[in-house]
Amino acid sequence: MMRRISNVNGWTIGSVLIIILLFVPNLSIVTGIFTPPSENWAHIQEFMLLGYIKSSLTLVFFTAIFTIVIGLSLAWLIAQYDFPLRNFMKWALILPLSIPPFIGAYTYHGILNYTGIIQKTLRNQFDITPNPAFFDIMNVPGAIFIYTLFLFPYVYMITRIFLSNQAASLIESARTLGKSSVDIFFKVVLPISRVSIIGGVSLVILEVLNDYGVVKYFGIQTFSTAIFQTWFGLGDLDSSIKLAASLMGIVIFLLVIEWVLRGGKKYSFASTKVRPLPLVKLTGKKAVIATSYTLFIFTVAFLIPVLQLLDWFVLTFGKVPMEEVLTYTKNSIIVAGTAATLIILFSLVIGNFSRITKHKFGNVLPKLTILGYSIPGAVIAVAVVTTFIAIDRFLAPLYLSMGLDSALILSVSLVMLVSAYIIRFFAIGYNSIESGYAKIGTDFRDASRMLGVSGFRTFFKVDIPMMKGAIISGFILTFVDILKEIPLTLILRPFNYDTLATKAFQYASDEKIMEASQASLLIVGVSAIAIFVFHKLLREEPE
Repeated sequence: MMRRISNVNGWTIGSVLIIILLFVPNLSIVTGIFTPPSENWAHIQEFMLLGYIKSSLTLVFFTAIFTIVIGLSLAWLIAQYDFPLRNFMKWALILPLSIPPFIGAYTYHGILNYTGIIQKTLRNQFDITPNPAFFDIMNVPGAIFIYTLFLFPYVYMITRIFLSNQAASLIESARTLGKSSVDIFFKVVLPISRVSIIGGVSLVILEVLNDYGVVKYFGIQTFSTAIFQTWFGLGDLDSSIKLAASLMGIVIFLLVIEWVLRGGKKYSFASTKVRPLPLVKLTGKKAVIATSYTLFIFTVAFLIPVLQLLDWFVLTFGKVPMEEVLTYTKNSIIVAGTAATLIILFSLVIGNFSRITKHKFGNVLPKLTILGYSIPGAVIAVAVVTTFIAIDRFLAPLYLSMGLDSALILSVSLVMLVSAYIIRFFAIGYNSIESGYAKIGTDFRDASRMLGVSGFRTFFKVDIPMMKGAIISGFILTFVDILKEIPLTLILRPFNYDTLATKAFQYASDEKIMEASQASLLIVGVSAIAIFVFHKLLREEPE
């Protein structure tokens, strides 16, 4: 009994320490609110802050509306109907997630601008000289278009999985009562799907608020661009902290709205016998319309950007030195691999603590770890820099005693960047590990403990082998998300340390759009493979 308590205390101590490390940096944002305002902050507050709020909320609102319309309609088509190409579209419609929005932004700008394939074809083949302003997407509507194209899979994926596993009796009962397909959609499907729709669109909103690449490339003033400009343009870290705190306040406000929308009515099954939704076979014009719609979305959101990137890659092959490509590829693998590994290790500790602890504390504490994903990267970057500078100042005497000339050691190293990745993406790895623990339960662990095997030995010999799938899936998901991250990497990377994402962004920013294709294709390729693998694993997973 004493051994059991000791082991539980060991997991508790480890979990608490990890959670403290995840939370301490963000406290610097809260404390930064109370620092005396500078002249820059007074100017921002009076003339610019309202504009940042307006543009950020405009992007969030319209992107949310359009992703709901597209994601929900596709989810309902795939979950309810059988039509040509359905099996392919079922997973292919997730592929736009493999294209980071900033890559989609410069790709579509390259397609639509004056020298792009569309205007060039109109001029050369049809002798039509269109008004260039008609094809200009470097504005707020253009950003909404980009976000919608490459983020709608969040709504589609979550809602489709939810609808596919609903009780068939709900739809069948509505049909028996003589309800039309339109009535069933609005009076049955929408209400029961509300939670999944809100869950998907919440991820979309957080991604929009986190984004820096699209708004910077399009010249749109949002909180992300303002934090960069204030910090690096004006050299005013205190004002950047206040901007970060304002953005954090907006995020908290939106999360509260999400929580309210999730409340109220609840929908559950009266029976444990839940049958998947039976597919209705479409024929004739209806089948053509369904196939055309899904194929159009897939083409615009994935096929066209990838084909354009491949064309640019062929045109610029050899212009970017292979040494350079290998260097930033290696850098990406090192930082993403290191951060993803640490996230999975920490998740295993916290997840095991939550599983074996009977106290409510064991259930509440781990939930705090997911908050990092709801905080935009630019905010986390400010928080991490502030924290690491404070740590370096505290350790300055130690640095001097070791003969080090600089007073800044940790805050100019990869340690700071990896730490920020862990805070930002911990929720992704933890959700996978938590799901894995839920599946294996505690029976095998309890049997091992009854045979006298220690808790730590049981963890490595029993739990880890059974968690293999969750560990691998969590690692890959986290790795891919880190691979695409822009704001954190741009702010926190050491001098001259480039990754695939930063290199693609730099080339695009320098108007070398074609040269950005190599790094972009590597990101898209790795992400697309991961999405395909997870689709296969999900399909083969037993109910």
